[in-house]
Amino acid sequence: MLKLSFPKKVKFICGFIYKDEKIYEKVKIIMQKKFGAIDYESEIINFNFTNYYEKEMGKNLLRRFVSFKILRKIEEFRRIKLYCIQLEKKFSYQDRRHINIDPGYLNEAKLVLLSTKDFYHRIYLGKGIFCELTLYYANKNFQDLPWTYPDYRTSSYKNIFSRIRNIYRNQIKSEK
Repeated sequence: MLKLSFPKKVKFICGFIYKDEKIYEKVKIIMQKKFGAIDYESEIINFNFTNYYEKEMGKNLLRRFVSFKILRKIEEFRRIKLYCIQLEKKFSYQDRRHINIDPGYLNEAKLVLLSTKDFYHRIYLGKGIFCELTLYYANKNFQDLPWTYPDYRTSSYKNIFSRIRNIYRNQIKSEK
């Protein structure tokens, strides 16, 4: 008889693009209250891979990644993305975001990001939210896909995700 299998809980990660460090710190505190302690925070990274956000957010943007200690069920991530959209709106002024919040998850095999935009490689989760496999893990490193964003292709980002992956692996070992 066929038996259903369910995935292990995953590591909640979040990327932030912003200009003002004070706004980032406020959003980080709000997210910790909602989702629990952060167990990894990257250094500040200059975000100069695209001008996509310039019109809305200005130039000289910064990027950071965090991961949250509490492991989550994959089915929670649609709700998490919807929450992040509301948080972005809270910190917007005249329909211009001051922070971009990109939630996703990571496990031993992959990094998945959530989006409000459909494309041929994205899977619809309902309520206007899609997900995409952004990187996969093979040969002891994260690997690109044809649609992987240019910044996610860099060794500096992949090193961050490898560190978070190691935290995750230690967590799931200790939970057995």
